[in-house]
Amino acid sequence: MTTGTTYAIRAEALVKRFKETPALAGVDLAARPGTVLGLLGPNGAGKTTAVRVFATLLRPDAGRAEVAGHDVVREPGRVRAMIGLTGQYAAVDEQLTGSENLLLIGRLLGMARADARARARELLERFHLDDAAGRAAKTYSGGMRRRLDLAASLVGRPRVLFLDEPTTGLDPHSRGELWDMLRGLVAEGVTALLTTQYLNEADQLADDIVVIDRGKVIAEGTPDQLKSQAGGQVLQLRPVHRADLATAHALITEAAGPQARIEGDGITAPVNDPALMPSVVRRLDQASIAVGELSLRRSSLDEVFLALTGHRTGPGGDPDGQDPGGPGPGGRGPDGGGPS
Repeated sequence: MTTGTTYAIRAEALVKRFKETPALAGVDLAARPGTVLGLLGPNGAGKTTAVRVFATLLRPDAGRAEVAGHDVVREPGRVRAMIGLTGQYAAVDEQLTGSENLLLIGRLLGMARADARARARELLERFHLDDAAGRAAKTYSGGMRRRLDLAASLVGRPRVLFLDEPTTGLDPHSRGELWDMLRGLVAEGVTALLTTQYLNEADQLADDIVVIDRGKVIAEGTPDQLKSQAGGQVLQLRPVHRADLATAHALITEAAGPQARIEGDGITAPVNDPALMPSVVRRLDQASIAVGELSLRRSSLDEVFLALTGHRTGPGGDPDGQDPGGPGPGGRGPDGGGPS
């Protein structure tokens, strides 16, 4: 970490244990102002624990965490005044209307009624919910509830936003809407820490990525840097006849090594040697295996994740045993949009 650099979010040697289980085991990370930091890792890696520490919901056992230059232990009130939090589940009151939900948050933040109403109208319009402002939140679709939840986290105009798997369970269209909204917020100078199980989401949104596993940072860099570390390109093969899949896999494994994998009706393998492609073509030709598809493409973040952790990721929260109690349904407190 560069001395003298100002970060919107920073952790140094951060440690948090639950009984004998280390959820965070000396984590270092930093997010520059006005950027998105993607925090990736398997279930139970410590992602939600890190978010809860930054949001002042958990006290670290060792190390240091700062948000906008304020220590989360010594200055929790200042931190809460500067942050917004959107957890894995929408935190709106389903019995209240969209407008009433935002008005309630504004009043809890100490806004005058007129100011709270004005802020609610502004956010409802921005998040394309103005037509549904007078409807009870229980009538909203999943995507609408997530938009309302994100709007609620912005009532206090936070400088730093924590998004803990904010699009879990959403359809692709609703997910894309939230992506566009986050891009707009970042363009206005908001800093975001994003945890997600959708690696294409991190690829689309994150300026920098930190990968943690078993509570430790195992890789960090931009999406392109991480892809380069995993092997710049990937060979992708699909034989015409599925009956040839096992034979083709064996031939490619001979040429590319044990990282060659069967995926569906095709095979992928990292390319670390430019001679791999002609070698594979010769082997397939000698075995008289007809090829329906043979191509080279860049590594995906999913393949980076697989190379780093040994398995693929998938939607879902951290299990209770190692990374318990994510931000959950509650998540905005009385000090400017942060958790209580």
